[in-house]
Amino acid sequence: MSYPDPRYFADTGEVSATFRPADAPPEITFSSGGTCSLLSTDKDSGGLYGLYRWDFAATPSGPGTHFHKTMSEAFFILKGCVRLFNGEKWVEATPGDYLFVPPGGLHAFRNESGEEASMLLMFAPGAPRENYFRGLVEGLPAKLGEAFFLEHDQYNVED
Repeated sequence: MSYPDPRYFADTGEVSATFRPADAPPEITFSSGGTCSLLSTDKDSGGLYGLYRWDFAATPSGPGTHFHKTMSEAFFILKGCVRLFNGEKWVEATPGDYLFVPPGGLHAFRNESGEEASMLLMFAPGAPRENYFRGLVEGLPAKLGEAFFLEHDQYNVED
């Protein structure tokens, strides 16, 4: 394994970093009361990855089992207890726990603890996942059905 091909070709660095303070408001709020903060979208990272902070309300929530064909997904628990499905079994994940799911890997996540919880979600390569999250808020799955999920590389599996 070697480093990827260069993506920057100047002989000196440049000022191009972005900073998001911890108290920045989340961009997406779900009907459950949970939120999603867009830390780095695919546009921000030049398509390399997408990084999102998912803050669960105490209300039980989370998607059923699914997989993606074009991207991996990773979960890092920051606060509380989040149930993660690794394709084989559910695990009770707590702060510091991490789950990596390669393309095609079955997975799911849920907060059923009755307490608030928080995690980081990372998709690589980057995809406009924020459009999927916003579509959930707008009720597009009910309007568009399976087409909505396929457009967003979400292949749902019967639980």
